[in-house]
Amino acid sequence: MTPEEETVRNSSSTEVQDEYWEKKLEMEKKGKKLFKQQIFLDWCKGCGICVAFCPRKVYEMDEMGSPVIVRPDDCIGCRFCELHCPDFAITIIKRYPDRRRRKSDGS
Repeated sequence: MTPEEETVRNSSSTEVQDEYWEKKLEMEKKGKKLFKQQIFLDWCKGCGICVAFCPRKVYEMDEMGSPVIVRPDDCIGCRFCELHCPDFAITIIKRYPDRRRRKSDGS
């Protein structure tokens, strides 16, 4: 890899990290945590328990009888859907976890 290509690669990586931190800090200022919902449709039998238990109506059933995420930003991370799913087909994770640390030297 040439030095120019390495510089471009490092700068784009830094931009992604900066975007991550900007969004994370913006959400912290608002006092809102965002969560990512993942449905493993191969495991799901379409029982609708996730739709019924969700207090924020994040899920709806599609015409095929499968759950669909329609309002992902409304999720409060209560994990009712994850805990009550008989097929273990739903996972809820923080969208901006604290495991990433910003380097103190600015790089």
